[in-house]
Amino acid sequence: MVNNYYVIDAHCHIYPDKIAERAVAGTSNFYNQPFAAKGTVADLMEVGGAAGIDKFIVQSVATTPHQVMSINNFIAESVKASGGKFIGLGTLHPDTADLSGDIEHLKELGLKGVKLHPDIQAFKIDDYRCLKIYEQCEKENLPVLMHTGDNRYDYSNPNRLLPVLKIYTGLTVIGAHFGGWSIWDEAAEKLAGIQNFYVDCSSSMPYISSDKTCEIIARYGADRVLFGTDYPMWDPKSEIESLFKLNLTDEDYQKIFSLNAKKLFNIGD
Repeated sequence: MVNNYYVIDAHCHIYPDKIAERAVAGTSNFYNQPFAAKGTVADLMEVGGAAGIDKFIVQSVATTPHQVMSINNFIAESVKASGGKFIGLGTLHPDTADLSGDIEHLKELGLKGVKLHPDIQAFKIDDYRCLKIYEQCEKENLPVLMHTGDNRYDYSNPNRLLPVLKIYTGLTVIGAHFGGWSIWDEAAEKLAGIQNFYVDCSSSMPYISSDKTCEIIARYGADRVLFGTDYPMWDPKSEIESLFKLNLTDEDYQKIFSLNAKKLFNIGD
């Protein structure tokens, strides 16, 4: 716990030890941002534990269809070995040959939702290839944590996300990075108030002011914001300290640090 708050980090990437260094370097190059941590299970446990985080929602992303099953197996194995510290999200890919089979497999593994990264996986959110993903996740009540926003590309910006949210109204989507990395104002203006849409605060506070962060949280509402660090990109302790600088209400901190994630992913203490 941190200052008597139960804390769930809703956005953590982990990799097998043998590929972690390469995977972290690749994403670091993609964002031109040095990473703060190693990306391994042991390192997340160490640095996250030192920061006082109680549980971690862990995930990884398949850049090709054949990676889906092995990544989901790794996430599930990591959850099982975590002693209750990890909650796992599965990965999917729009070009998979057996989407129904992949979804059934991740459910059998006990994974609680799906992580998609349109920019790294190189598909547009509203691409016709993805519609079956949304349809089946909606049917199976699987929340989708999705990377959103990038001023360099047009894969995951609000214009791509809005049609999906309006069509699949029973699908819960969590837009990472306040709904639009690097385009925070545009995202909040266009996406706030949509009933099936939530956001996390990951990879945002290092780039925007405390006043702007407070403004964005107010626009979405604290009951729609999840705490996330985007580990290993940022140091968890520093991310927690940045959130406390906002001087939110006690009720808001409780929602953001854990209550919203517990609700969306059906997480017990």
